Amino acid sequence: MKSMERDSWRGGMNNRTRMAQAAAVVLLMLATGSCSDANKQSSPVTLLVTTDQVLHTIDLSPGALNCNQEIGTVLMQAIQVQSSGSNLAPPSNPLQSPADLNVVKIDRYQVSYVRIDGGHLVPSPFVRSISTSLTPGGAGQSTSFVAFDPNALNQAPFAALLPQNGGIDPETGRRVITMDLVLTVFGQTLAGEKVSGNTRFSLDFCYSCGGCS
Repeated sequence: MKSMERDSWRGGMNNRTRMAQAAAVVLLMLATGSCSDANKQSSPVTLLVTTDQVLHTIDLSPGALNCNQEIGTVLMQAIQVQSSGSNLAPPSNPLQSPADLNVVKIDRYQVSYVRIDGGHLVPSPFVRSISTSLTPGGAGQSTSFVAFDPNALNQAPFAALLPQNGGIDPETGRRVITMDLVLTVFGQTLAGEKVSGNTRFSLDFCYSCGGCS
């Protein structure tokens, strides 16, 4: 998707950072396709989240090949797990249809990180606001989210992989840092029931390792 929100990438970034961050944007697709990762909750609607990952390796070197693309696509679906019955709100206008109180309003997401290579240093988690809605069984929508803070790739643990810093992660002694990016999406139904769902991407970070792939 070419019209993705990338305002947070702008201003004071060197070439390596711009390249890496272009690969660190994930397309968030609100879809009605098949999904498998459900959150556990008492709401009559559950939020299913899965990942269609494109990139598994992020090369941090300037001009690395194939890095100017999304990490992948996140698929989300609102599934009604209990009968809606008469769960409809009366319309504010007599000419309108009743509002389905099981419609899910998505209002924010959190990105956090988990090392899976024996290291412990990770970027700081962050929360961003979004605004979209999901109707159980309805048509899909699309938006985007930021996978890394603009400054994260210049800081620990990634900075250790730069040649001027030795090129080796001090915690593992390796030239590759492996971690999971965990995306958690939050919202609530129009009836006020909270819903959430999560998925993750496993990524290898390296410097001058043949490009993103």
